[in-house]
Amino acid sequence: MSERYDLGMDIRRHVLGDAHVDRAEAAKTEFDAPFQTMIAEGAWGTVWASDGITLRERSMLTLALLAATGNFDEIAMHIRATANTGASKRDVLEAFQHVAVYAGVPRANRALKIAKQTYAEMEATR
Repeated sequence: MSERYDLGMDIRRHVLGDAHVDRAEAAKTEFDAPFQTMIAEGAWGTVWASDGITLRERSMLTLALLAATGNFDEIAMHIRATANTGASKRDVLEAFQHVAVYAGVPRANRALKIAKQTYAEMEATR
């Protein structure tokens, strides 16, 4: 693989955790391998690897964008990642309040519901 891929996988492991990445890698097939490589290089090896903003800020932006665009399936994963990015519960609430004002209360409400459930699960496993 490429240097960008290796960097992306390092960042992905740091943000999402080894267990998550190991599960995703184990589920990878010949069919989706090119897509997984593109994500590792583009999302993780370029966007998340940039030093232009902190991982905390990137985490908040990602959660806000997921909620604003209605991509709720990835919110729990990125809430769990806040344990590694430094984004606090307050940061997440602030991000979702922006979503409510600029993208709609129903989307922010759904994102908050997912966040509350995920935080409860995280606290229960500690």
